[in-house]
Amino acid sequence: MEFDVIVIGGGPSGLMASIAAGEKGAKVLLIDKGDKLGRKLAISGGGRCNVTNRLPIEEIIKHLPGNGKFLYSAFSIFSNEDIIRFFEKLGIELKEEDHGRMFPVSDRAQSVVDALLEKLEQLHVRVFKNCPVDDVVYENGQAAAVILKDGSKIKAKSIVIAVGGKSVPHTGSTGDGYAWAEKAGHTVTELFPTEVPITSNEPFIQTKALQGLSLRDIDLSVLNPKGKPIITHRMDMIFTHFGISGPAVLRCSQFVVKAMKKWNLKEVTMNLDALPDKKEEELFQEIVKLVKKEPKKSIKNTLKGILPERYLLFLLELNEIDSSEQGGTISNEKIRSFSKSCKQFTINVNGTLPLEKAFVTGGGITVKEVEPQTMGSKLMNGLYFCGEILDIHGYTGGYNITSALVTGRLAGTNAAHFARENVNQA
Repeated sequence: MEFDVIVIGGGPSGLMASIAAGEKGAKVLLIDKGDKLGRKLAISGGGRCNVTNRLPIEEIIKHLPGNGKFLYSAFSIFSNEDIIRFFEKLGIELKEEDHGRMFPVSDRAQSVVDALLEKLEQLHVRVFKNCPVDDVVYENGQAAAVILKDGSKIKAKSIVIAVGGKSVPHTGSTGDGYAWAEKAGHTVTELFPTEVPITSNEPFIQTKALQGLSLRDIDLSVLNPKGKPIITHRMDMIFTHFGISGPAVLRCSQFVVKAMKKWNLKEVTMNLDALPDKKEEELFQEIVKLVKKEPKKSIKNTLKGILPERYLLFLLELNEIDSSEQGGTISNEKIRSFSKSCKQFTINVNGTLPLEKAFVTGGGITVKEVEPQTMGSKLMNGLYFCGEILDIHGYTGGYNITSALVTGRLAGTNAAHFARENVNQA
């Protein structure tokens, strides 16, 4: 059995690569070790499938802090707007939500998966499911074949490795592709979890004092050893039984991992600003004014609505203020320290949940060894990479899937070109 292009991995990038190669007239085989294709797509966006993001390219690259700049060339060939057109041609109507996120109008991720599978059928792409690949064969400086776990060998003129990273392993991403890349001479950078909840041993976490409490629209920062912010994200967060989670936390997580490594730290300090639109002095003056207006009112009632009640009571207690105390009896010094806590509540964190619990894998095949216009290996002819196996990672919000679809498109298109040129040479 011989094919022009073999694509290993049936996630977003592998499906896109198979379709792109099929559209170029290549004889394509898509191999996946699971019993279902598109498993990661089917659970993405909370089961609604956030297929891409409509922000300008510059913004998308900013939201891919892990080597997003590598994708400039790719976006000039196949962009997020092209992804939107691609899905609309497949009959998937899309709608734009907050922050440029694009979803199917149906709100069903499965409808996106089904449309891609239908397209594979139309293009006569052969699909092998429940078919783990054991090895990739290279001969004379070129990708030549794959060997399946059952020992059978399938030849190809070009091979696309699209097996994902090591996060969300129940969808089949278990890091199989790194060894095949290394065998071809590629460097795999250290893997780490990104877009992952953060852990902490702080006493208030241990006692579960704030467990389950959500804070909206806060500023969360990761601080360097000198106390200066490395990164700040304004979004929501939640306190958990092991630490903190929620959108702002997920976005900060990779910076916690990197800071711990860079400065060899056991703990990193994060700063939580619960009232990012107010300056500390302004907040202090505002509280003093409220207290003066009704000095006999309990401080908790005076401050009602400034913060969620549980967090308000927690910060009052932290600053040794009895919540039932009359405002007028509380010293300015205590009010000042309370105001500071609203703006500068520090949390010492000691890491993140493991890679298996992360939404995204950081690290992977170094992009220095991959052609940015084709996703072809610079070290092995006929070998292409796409999706999360590459050392490219972004925030959640359609950025990783955009990277997967764009790199998949280029890998599939160019794998088909390479196969055709090889036929002509033969």
